[in-house]
Amino acid sequence: MFNKSFYVLLICFSISLVGAAQDCFLGIGGKDTKMIEETFQLSDSQLTTMESLKGELEVQTKIIQDQIDLLFKEHPQSKEEDLIVMGDKYKQLQGQLISVSLDVEQKFLETFNAKQYERYLELCNAAFRRPIKAIPMEYDAEVESPE
Repeated sequence: MFNKSFYVLLICFSISLVGAAQDCFLGIGGKDTKMIEETFQLSDSQLTTMESLKGELEVQTKIIQDQIDLLFKEHPQSKEEDLIVMGDKYKQLQGQLISVSLDVEQKFLETFNAKQYERYLELCNAAFRRPIKAIPMEYDAEVESPE
């Protein structure tokens, strides 16, 4: 009886893990973007875009983080109801942080060419992460000059 229950629980847990895969973030807002540059062999224009998006993310994240700090500082916390309301507001702000990060990552992924995006998909699959959907940019092939 115990073995059967254990296996049923194990299967349910495994299915829930697969269904709850996390998004596959590159980490544009991280401190070390050198790995992204090397892994995807970014062009100069992609590096410029990445730095611009990183700045945009920092500004938006700071605004939301300031709201979180203000929430913790000023929201009443004396009653259980107050804590529940504060928790709901905090979850909403955390959702905004994720949404902003997701938006920036998607904008950056849209600068990828098909080969770079394919590499991204491979890495996400290897890490059991859900890839962020983006349409890779189509770059004109270099035209050779006639000799």
